Amino acid sequence: MIPPFPVYLFDVDGTLLESAPDIVGATRQVLAAHGAPPLSFSYLSSFIGKQLRELFVEVFPDASDEFVEQLTQEYRETYWAREHASTKPYPGVLEGIRALGGRKGTATTKSTATTRVVLTKFGLIDCFAHVQGTDGFPAKPHPDVIWRALDGLGAQPEDCLFVGDSTSDMAAGRAAGVRICAVDYGYGNHEEMRRYEPDYWISDLRELSASTHGVQVEAPPSTTAASRRS
Repeated sequence: MIPPFPVYLFDVDGTLLESAPDIVGATRQVLAAHGAPPLSFSYLSSFIGKQLRELFVEVFPDASDEFVEQLTQEYRETYWAREHASTKPYPGVLEGIRALGGRKGTATTKSTATTRVVLTKFGLIDCFAHVQGTDGFPAKPHPDVIWRALDGLGAQPEDCLFVGDSTSDMAAGRAAGVRICAVDYGYGNHEEMRRYEPDYWISDLRELSASTHGVQVEAPPSTTAASRRS
């Protein structure tokens, strides 16, 4: 049984949304336009939740910083043009999030603006007290996005359960000092995730709401991220 938490943070791609068809589709379009060989869906989806730079540098190891930035911008434009047409919530996400007590936020490698768009599209935006993406600071596995989400919710690490599907999620959660919950679907490598000894594993987000028995749990007053890390 997973106990109720005052605060829940969620990764988005691979945890809330099955977004790989659009992410991989956009990536393939960009890579093909620059002469890259065809790459498998599983290979490309393994980079979801990481910085795009990691993929582009691996595919084009001699790429300049300027070229990597160009590829990144082309990807963003291509991804937005797809309008999330092939993305969908995982089974149980809508019901699980809506039924879950406590306060909820996101901690995703997507930008905050993009995260708001996709959560709105799939009827989830009103479930979140704070939407936090990665905007100009280090992405997971660095803990920054989690700390900023906690600040936005007025919460401390001990208040929080972070739910994600990847090794980067687990590493970021451990570095941030929160409890971590791994989902056994999504795009992560389960063996690598187990090295971080997640506090919980689930197969469906409804398992979280079932554990709260419908009880709302309020987060106590908190300090800032700076004082938490001092």
